[in-house]
Amino acid sequence: MNKIMRTIRKAVFPVAGMGTRFLPATKANPKEMMPVVDKPLIQYAVEEAVSAGVTELIFVTSSSKRAIEDHFDSHFELETKLKEQGREDLSDIVRSVLPSGVSSVYIRQPEALGLGHAILCAKNVVGDEPFAVLLADDLIDERTHSPCLKQMVESYHNVQTNIIAVEEIDRRECFKYGMVGFEDLFQGFGPISQIIEKPAPENSPSNYGVVGRYILTPSIFEQLEQIKAGAISLQKNKAYKTEIQLTDAIAALLTKEKVYALKFSGKRYDCGSKLGYLQAIVTYGLRHPEVSVEFHKYLKTMTNE
Repeated sequence: MNKIMRTIRKAVFPVAGMGTRFLPATKANPKEMMPVVDKPLIQYAVEEAVSAGVTELIFVTSSSKRAIEDHFDSHFELETKLKEQGREDLSDIVRSVLPSGVSSVYIRQPEALGLGHAILCAKNVVGDEPFAVLLADDLIDERTHSPCLKQMVESYHNVQTNIIAVEEIDRRECFKYGMVGFEDLFQGFGPISQIIEKPAPENSPSNYGVVGRYILTPSIFEQLEQIKAGAISLQKNKAYKTEIQLTDAIAALLTKEKVYALKFSGKRYDCGSKLGYLQAIVTYGLRHPEVSVEFHKYLKTMTNE
């Protein structure tokens, strides 16, 4: 009997984090709503998902993230006002934030127990089908390539199993990433043999780190449920609740299913860091049709000072 071909219709966006690295900017505003020129980070991630065929957006939020829900909701008063002013172009921009035919669901993560826990919160909405996970902090430039998730979906159609996006990193930065090992990465794609969360450089299985794009089968939920979360651990004489790490669940999943790594084409900006965020703003600003010419002139004056 032929295996049923599954498509990726749903995407999970874990957006419940506090964004402490950008305080005080994130004290009252979600970090995912921080703009890169004129669009918030979360919108770039949503557009990437939609371009890959996703039709249901699942946001895992917290009580401080209402602005994200408002952003993707309709705004009849604003649209009407813009039309009355003859600004049909801006009205269209506001209306198209959530494209036609795409729906959104919002789920609260009751406690900050890690990325794995956030994904587990979406279990009932995802159901028994493969799904994507996108972390808005990782802004992936698609100017000269197809969007990262679209590349992953194309590969998924061939293997019908788990895929994680990876990129080569400086080994000195291993402690910031989930690191993968594999026997062979033929033409940038191949099954992984191991995955380790934030190892020391000497313990890393390769120089390939995971970035914030995943395609996962529903089997991941069973692995996430088996990881104990909420236990109290002591670090530097302070009590902390342990988290559910997605990396640990993927490592457990490797004993049951294949997990592939895809070295995607494109440039990633780590917008969870101040430097990466500023780099993204400069890159996107230099090619924005409204400001690119004057912005380029301005940067030239800065480099000449």
